[in-house]
Amino acid sequence: MEKIKYLFLLLVVVGCTPNDKTAIDYYVLDNLLYDYDVEEKIKNLNITLPVPGDPIANYVPTVRFSETKNSMLVYVSGTGPRRANGDYITGRLGENMSIEEGYEAAKLTGINILASLKKEIGDLNKIKRFVKVIGMVNSTPDFYEQPSVINGFSDFIVEVFGDRGKHARSAVGMVSLPSNIAVEIEVVVEVIR
Repeated sequence: MEKIKYLFLLLVVVGCTPNDKTAIDYYVLDNLLYDYDVEEKIKNLNITLPVPGDPIANYVPTVRFSETKNSMLVYVSGTGPRRANGDYITGRLGENMSIEEGYEAAKLTGINILASLKKEIGDLNKIKRFVKVIGMVNSTPDFYEQPSVINGFSDFIVEVFGDRGKHARSAVGMVSLPSNIAVEIEVVVEVIR
């Protein structure tokens, strides 16, 4: 029903005719990826996306690449669990953090990644799919539950984006991470243009 409403709005506002197959295909098939509003769903989860922080070195938070007529890929630089006050969740799994604490740090990192994506693309409803996730966990050499920690990110993203949030993933241990942050995650997403 929502797609029909959107199609009617498209016909009226944009001035397309039902015979304008290219415009209708693009807007209906690509712009209506979800049968709900992704950003409204985030709000309903009582999550407010933060203002992304500035890079701490000579790099940019996001890069668009592999652009085609209808879509592009967006790479999000390694992101950590930054709280609203600007502090990060720090610690080392297997030493002074539990799996549950690491899971929450990975979820918070997901929230920060969505904030960076929103700043880059404007509307999170444009995300066609999450393609690749690399999850790095600050952990001791004898800690082997990195996937359980990065599940905090993956579970959150799938909760928000459904099947379009399912992604290829690596979850690896690191002997240390910058500023002793608990996790760092980078992603590649496909976005409609």
